[in-house]
Amino acid sequence: MLWPIVAVELWQTQVAFAIGLLGIYGGWKGTISKMTGFYDLAGAVKHLIYGIVVGMILAVFVDRIILSSIILWLLNIFGAFAVAILIAAAESAFVLFLLSRSRTASLRASPPFGWALGLGIGSMQACVLIFRLFDQELAYSDYSGVNVISLTLAIVIALCSSLGHALLACWQGAELLENNRLRPYVISTVYRGALTTLLVLSLFTPFTLIAVLPGLALAWNKAQSHWLPSGMTPAAKQAYRRTTRQSERHKEASESRIRGENIDSDE
Repeated sequence: MLWPIVAVELWQTQVAFAIGLLGIYGGWKGTISKMTGFYDLAGAVKHLIYGIVVGMILAVFVDRIILSSIILWLLNIFGAFAVAILIAAAESAFVLFLLSRSRTASLRASPPFGWALGLGIGSMQACVLIFRLFDQELAYSDYSGVNVISLTLAIVIALCSSLGHALLACWQGAELLENNRLRPYVISTVYRGALTTLLVLSLFTPFTLIAVLPGLALAWNKAQSHWLPSGMTPAAKQAYRRTTRQSERHKEASESRIRGENIDSDE
């Protein structure tokens, strides 16, 4: 199936991929960077690279099969979701395979490694969708081209895609620690298929992202409090939570203090 010529200039392509990579920064800065000393960050970086490579391959399938078929009226929303489920099943299987390897299992690092893996996959899918959004001749879309609306939509797509895939991979990793494989595989596949479908449809109807945001907000708190620390020993969990509390208190004190005053810590 051939895709029509895309009217996107080089600088627009660079902007599209730069915005797509913002999701990695947000997900890493807000989560993985806080876990320094508690997990193997080198392993997390390796899984991030795996995610970037595999994410680009999956993004090509999303672009060539789902998006192009919608443009050419070959798929309706139900057909698009069915194809998205097949792509999501491949992604879930890859995540399961990578996070269940013996080295990862022995380190009990599957949740944070899954988070990094999902960030890479989601950011690459976002990059391709944003690239298509910047095509001012994108059929049936009133938001295409490079303008304030499309740039805002691109940032939201980048965050939703990166965090959505990261949360699902992190949950799969946490479930692996409990020896749960089949149920998380099926559920994560359905959610990934729904997420992919909604992200594609957002190029034409941005309000579809409203269905994504509540799920991300609910899963975020669960990931921070349970999934990510689930591989730690009780003592490590206590130290991690204490370190997190201290960081937050130091940040608040730094923002509110008068220049020249010392910052005291009770812990």
